[in-house]
Formats: sequence, C-alpha cells, structure tokens
Amino acid sequence: MSHTDAFIFLAATFLIVGVLTTKFSSRLGVPALVLFIAVGMIMGSDVLGIIYFDNAQLAQMIGILALIIILFEGGLQTDWKNVRPVITPALSLATFGVLLTSGIVAVAAKFILGIGWLEAVLFGAIVGSTDAAAVFAVLKGQNIKPRIASTLEAESGSNDPMAVLLTVATIELIMNPSASILSMIGTFFVQMIVGLVLGVAFGKLAVFSLNRINLDSSGLYPVFATAFALLTYGLTAFLNGSGLLAVYIAAIIIGNAEDIAYRQSIFRFSEGFAWMMQIAMFIILGLLVFPSELFSWDILLKGMLMSFILMVVARPVAVYLSTIRMNYSNKEKIFLSWAGLKGAVPIVLATYPLLANVEGSSLIFNVVFFVVLTSCLVHGSTITILAQKLGLTGPQKATPIHSLELVSLGKADAEMIEYEMKEDAAIIGKTLLEIPFPEGALVNAIIRNDKLITPTGNTVIQAGDFLYILVSRKKKLHLKKLLQEKSHIHVNQVSS
Repeated sequence: MSHTDAFIFLAATFLIVGVLTTKFSSRLGVPALVLFIAVGMIMGSDVLGIIYFDNAQLAQMIGILALIIILFEGGLQTDWKNVRPVITPALSLATFGVLLTSGIVAVAAKFILGIGWLEAVLFGAIVGSTDAAAVFAVLKGQNIKPRIASTLEAESGSNDPMAVLLTVATIELIMNPSASILSMIGTFFVQMIVGLVLGVAFGKLAVFSLNRINLDSSGLYPVFATAFALLTYGLTAFLNGSGLLAVYIAAIIIGNAEDIAYRQSIFRFSEGFAWMMQIAMFIILGLLVFPSELFSWDILLKGMLMSFILMVVARPVAVYLSTIRMNYSNKEKIFLSWAGLKGAVPIVLATYPLLANVEGSSLIFNVVFFVVLTSCLVHGSTITILAQKLGLTGPQKATPIHSLELVSLGKADAEMIEYEMKEDAAIIGKTLLEIPFPEGALVNAIIRNDKLITPTGNTVIQAGDFLYILVSRKKKLHLKKLLQEKSHIHVNQVSS
C-alpha cells in the first residue's frame, strides 16, 4: 500500500472511530473530546505503534484551521439577543479574567514545575483562557439557562486574542529580553480593534454576497460561507489583527441575519464540518503526545497539582473578581468558575514554545496536555450535573427532530423556508386560505408535535408549528414580514 493509500485509509478510520465515540460518550458519561484524544494516543507510537507523529508545526497548522471552523460554527449558533446583555462580563472574563488566571497559575508553576519566572508566566498564559471548542462541544444541546450559556460562549469565543498575545509576548521576552512590553500591550489593542472591525465588515459582506449571488447548486452556498470564514481569518491575520476573533464576530453577524439564503444548509454543513475538524484536531493532538512521558509519576504529580490550582483557585478568583457588580448570583459565579474548560487552544499554544526551542518546552507541553485532559474529563462530565444542582437549567430546547431534504433549487431562483410559529404571531388561529401569502408561495409541510401534517386550505396554524414554505427569493422578505407580524390582541394583553 502506498503512502497516499495508507493516509486515506487511516483518515477514514479515524473519522469513523471518532464518530462512533460520540455515540458512546454520553453513555459512558465522558466528553467526546477526551475520547478523541484517547484514540490518537492509542494509535500513536507508544501504544499500538500504528503512527509515529511528532510534527508540532503540522499539528499547530491543523489546530488553527480546526479552530477557525469550530469558532465559525459556534458563532453561527450564537443568538445575539442572548449575548448582547452579557457582553460586558464576557469581555471582562476574556481579558481581565485571563490575566488573573494566568498570573495565579504562573506563581504556582514557578514552584511546582521548578522553572524560571518567564517560563512560569508562559505556562500560565497557555492555560489561562477558556477553550471555545470545548465549551461549544459540551454546551451543545444542553438546557443551561441562556444568560449563563451565552456568557460562557461569548467569553470563550473572544478570549483567544489575550491568550495568544500573552503566549507570543512571553516567548519573545524569553528569546529577546530587551523586547518592549509597552509595544506588546499596544499590539494587543491593535489586534482586538482590527479583529473587531474586519469581523463586522466581513460578516456583513458575507450576508450581502450570499443573498445576491445566484449559484447553480444549493450545496455551494455553505462552501461559499465557509470560504468567507477562512478569508476573514487570513486577511485579518495578515493585517496583524486577531483572526479568530474576526471569524467569531463575522459568524455571529451571519447567523443572526434576518434574511440569508439557504440558512439551514449553511448551518447543517458548518455543524458537520466542525465535528469533522474537531475529531481530526483532537486525534492529531493525541498523536502528538507520548503516553510514556505524559503518565510518568513526575508529570502526573505536577499535572494534578496544577490542575487543582487552576480549577479550584485561579479560575474561581478570576471569575469572582471579573464579575464584580455585574448582577451574577453566587450560584451563577460558582457555575462560571467550574465551567472554565480547557481544550485545543492550550495544546496548540503549547506547540509555540516547542517550535521556538524554549528551555523546558517539553515539560510545559506535557503538563499542559495533562491539565487539558483533566479539565475535559472532570469539567466536561460534571458541568450539566452542576447546573442542575444549582438550579441553572431552563426548559429543554425545542429542536425539531424531523428533517426535510431538498433538491437543488439554485437555478429555479426559489428557496424552502423553515419557520417556527410563535404564540404572538398574527396568523395563529387562521386557516391557510385566510392568510395573505405572497403570490406563488406554497406551504409544503407542517410539523406539529413531531408529526407531519399535510396542509390543506382549511388547516389552522397553531403556536409551535414548523412551517415549510417554498417561495421565490424575490418574495422571501415579504413572506418573512408576514410570518413575523405580531398579533394585536397579544400586544394589547401585554400592555394592559
């Protein structure tokens, strides 16, 4: 078998095993991320010896690419109405909170790991941020109250610039002690501002382009949207901005746009692609570590001590100080303290000192990996249970379990709209004949209580119905306005 054939075979094997592990992760009570890492470690040279992999540069490149896709998918799923009220505490946690966490961990690393002060600061910077990939994966589908879930999602999606800056700046100070700290602080603000501006610009450009372009196949729209995510990162990074922040902001704008072509196709494609990249990334990172080194008594002892300090001391202190006077209850702060998951970002950042040949980089990498493994295992498996114990869970999310597959409608200049009817909608209680749908619009199916209703002219619309309506793109905005129109009776009841 040639190297190419062997690579394709192994890639297929890894994806199949990765998908199957997600099936068993919930039954075992173990986050899928841990199982992905375990697959990589088992396939590596220290256990089964199938693959020998020690290319930190390639792992870093795959990790960053995967993070772009994962952040893009997470941003698409982020509801801006829930994020907007918590943007201040989220940014506080993403900046001041990361600094506090990194500082406390650095002090502990100096004495526990027996390394120099700058190396200790480097270790703190690497593990100081909450990981977006881990947070999005663990919170997906959970019924944690929107305010708390949105705080975590916004924090994890926006704290990477601080972690990257601290890591790169500390490595620069180690390699070049005469480097200017003030210049590095200025670089951070430039990265944040450039990332914010370009994220907004590319998000709006993507929405405009998706709605104006008429592609021959509906399957090209998700590819087009993903290309915008990669372009956003590439150009922002080229202009010395935070590419990851720009991707997350652009995705929020795209996901919250009122009118966007083939929304469901883009969302479904991005979700599947994000899972694929997540599987690939964590398996590659698992291959990069050598279990014989990771599970030595020295690393185990130091790793457990650092994990304990990070989970029980550093993160809680950072949360409580970062959210002073921000109307979070003690229970909510306890949950936020416990939900500071570590994941791919710390491992990817830990490859930076390896590539820079920083003294003690192997020790730093192994302990960081152990801390991430511990966080995924402990935090990931208990976060939902803790939310239930603290009374921070809400009603189960209403997600339709049905699906409606469509052939490409690109050439027909038409689109299938999926819409969930709200209680205050003006057309609730009316028959389809009584509703002034735009000319040519056709209600193809109604899903009610997870059952298919074949629509007729006498079918009465009820709250909670999922309508599937075929409409021309020219009439799409008209249809949306009709569906979103509020009932005057409901408005009067609320006002009185």
